[in-house]
Amino acid sequence: MVVDDHPMWRDAVSRDLAEAGLEVVATAGDGEEAVRRARACSPQVVVLDLNLPALSGAEACRRIVAQDPSVRVLVLSASGEHADVLEAVKSGATGYLVKSAGRDELLDAVRRTAVGDAVFTPGLAGLVLGEFRRLAAEPAAPTAPAVPQLTARETEVLRLVAKGLSYRQIADRLVLSHRTVQNHVQNTLGKLQLHNRVELVRYAIEQGLDDEI
Repeated sequence: MVVDDHPMWRDAVSRDLAEAGLEVVATAGDGEEAVRRARACSPQVVVLDLNLPALSGAEACRRIVAQDPSVRVLVLSASGEHADVLEAVKSGATGYLVKSAGRDELLDAVRRTAVGDAVFTPGLAGLVLGEFRRLAAEPAAPTAPAVPQLTARETEVLRLVAKGLSYRQIADRLVLSHRTVQNHVQNTLGKLQLHNRVELVRYAIEQGLDDEI
């Protein structure tokens, strides 16, 4: 689903996706419409602008993910401001691309988002990881839940996810197939009761896995 308040931009993105063989199940021009249509058509990926009328893109993202945690949101915004990126991620977005990105970069980002990768415009991924590390350094809650038992391989994959590696890079590093890495991540998400890779990265950093060798 493509969400943008500018009809020409919305139509252009939808056309590029369709011509590349991706099914555009819906479009929306404002935040409230986006939430309603996401509920109705259950898209796998939502390409979402942040600057929307009626309801902000960040709030629309939060509501879309709340009503269906399996939906993955790729923000496509004119803003590269750090505050906007962090707000989007905290709202549940799994990726962030600025509108200066080319057609091929957008298509690659949508496909990677669909399989669970966290996709960010170069330079922004480090910002998000840094923010998660900052949050992880804050005092922990008085009562922490028991940590679910992960297999050695799941922990190894999780450690590389925390370092910001893509699924393809993890597969190459561990000499596994891309599909096997995806399966390990999905199993880990289920065990930890998390919804997406961004939440998984934050969890791994909070556990200190990104500091391990």
